[in-house]
Amino acid sequence: MAELIGKNGTWTFDGAVLRVVPGHDKEVSRLRSALGEIAVPLAALAGIAFEAAPEGGKKAKSGAGRIRLRLRSGADPLLQACGGRLSDEADPYQLEVPVERGGVAEYFAEEVRDALSVAQVPTEPADRYLLTPPPVPISANGQDGTGSFDGETVRLEWGWLADGKKRTAGDRAWPLAALEAVEWRPAVGMDWGWIRFRVRGDAGIVSPNPRLDPNCLALWGTKKESGNSAVLAAAIVGRMPHPNAAPEMPATAAATTAAAAAAPDHDALLRRLRELGDLHCDGVLTDEEFAMAKQAVLKLM
Repeated sequence: MAELIGKNGTWTFDGAVLRVVPGHDKEVSRLRSALGEIAVPLAALAGIAFEAAPEGGKKAKSGAGRIRLRLRSGADPLLQACGGRLSDEADPYQLEVPVERGGVAEYFAEEVRDALSVAQVPTEPADRYLLTPPPVPISANGQDGTGSFDGETVRLEWGWLADGKKRTAGDRAWPLAALEAVEWRPAVGMDWGWIRFRVRGDAGIVSPNPRLDPNCLALWGTKKESGNSAVLAAAIVGRMPHPNAAPEMPATAAATTAAAAAAPDHDALLRRLRELGDLHCDGVLTDEEFAMAKQAVLKLM
């Protein structure tokens, strides 16, 4: 088993699963801590790279390089929910490596590459989630309320900082099947972040401003809000239909298709009847054998 200890966690790889364990240092991002240990199956990986600290650069002064995992598109509900908006600090698939462990990081990366090569893991987008979504029940605080998910129902409950339009609309609750999409944006600088729920058949968005949208939990300025809300979004997205999955066929259409596939070819049955008649006329089949064979073919028509 290969093991790599970095500044913000530990990675281990046994040839089949790469485990990402966050560190316990107070500087480790809240998102990494909230996610806990992540098991990344080999089939979910598209690549791995180690970037040594450049000489004379900022990273060189801190004595840190960085090793990064590249996951197949659509394999991870967290990355699907966050849409490439995770900062380097919060991204669990990056690990800062002290300069003295650079050789170990190179060896670790090579072990993963060798396993990918041997297993011939495809690199195209996945059509199902290959990583387990965060466990439920789960909740996250925002600037103006709390979002929660118990595995079946998503809820937004407004706090005293919620805008009057949200309080007038009241607390929100939707069954998972009612959701069309979940959008997550982190709070960056002076810009608000949000976790927004797109509901089927409901325009839902009264304003692009997350503070005014009753289907949206606003996030502002704290790592705790952004981190926990990203985990909440991943827990929900990971239990929704996968965007790359083949569309489900309606039950009636599926039954019709199956019946058509199972139905014998009518022309082939007619040919079989003629063949049986010829065999009977030639004396190959007795009257009784011909009657039984003919009856069996007629039942299929």
